[in-house]
Parts: sequence; structure tokens; C-alpha cells
Amino acid sequence: MTHEQPHALAPELDSADLPAFEAAYQAAQKSLTEGGIPIGASIARGGVVFASGHNERVQNADPIAHGEMSALRSAGRQRSYRDTTLYTTLAPCAMCAGTIIQFKIPRVVVGEARTFDGELELLRSRGVEVVVLDDQRCVDMMAAFQADKPELWAEDIAE
Repeated sequence: MTHEQPHALAPELDSADLPAFEAAYQAAQKSLTEGGIPIGASIARGGVVFASGHNERVQNADPIAHGEMSALRSAGRQRSYRDTTLYTTLAPCAMCAGTIIQFKIPRVVVGEARTFDGELELLRSRGVEVVVLDDQRCVDMMAAFQADKPELWAEDIAE
């Protein structure tokens, strides 16, 4: 595994997944440069990203502006999300997992679940296909953020 090509295509991935995940990763980087929490997300339909967003809790003083919520807000009204994949750099929390379930998003590709294990089992128990990439860039980014700003991280996850 290298930092340029995070992983070879696993059987559960297709050729559109890595570019779509890269949009989520770039969104996380944007949040970090803005002084926010480095979590990004994107949403694709038919392999084409149509929305992305990043955690904006700090930037907008918005307690529910997690990365996944920001991407959904960016997507605007959709007739359905049943034919989409949501990509996120970090395992979704309970709030974001609930929203994924509510909108019946069938598939979630997660950058990493080592620094925060989120609600992956909840998603799976509700029929959501969850693919964890274990992307080292995401692990390193979140581990550094959690070490540098533990109070901000605790606030984000309501600890």
C-alpha cells in the first residue's frame, strides 16, 4: 500500500470507487486547511460524483455539519439515493449512520475505522454494504488531528 495508490482494487471495489473516494479525501484535506475537522465525504451515482462535502462544525458553528451531512446537503433534494454510494474518510457516527439508513443509501465506502470505529455494525445490520478501505492517509490524518486537537475531536463525537 502506497500513499499515491492507497490499495489495489479489492473484489468489492470497482474502477469508479477510487476516484470517488479521492473526492472525499480531498474534501477532508480542505476542512483541515480551513481549521476544521478533517473528515470528507462524497456521493456518486453510476460512478459519477455529484456531491461532496466536509465537516464544517468549526467553520459554520453547526453541530450537525459532519462530513456526510455536508455532502448530503450539497446533493440537495434527490428523488432517491437507492442507486448511490456514499464515500467517507472516517467511519460514520450514529447521526450520520442514521441518515444513511433514513435515505436508504445502499453502499458506503469508508476510508478508515481505526481512529474511530463509528456505527459500521448498525449500517450492516440494516442491509447497507460497508467497504472499509483502511486507507493509511486517512488514518494518519485523523490520528494527527486527534493528537493535536483532542478537545475539538471530543466535541465532534460528543464525548
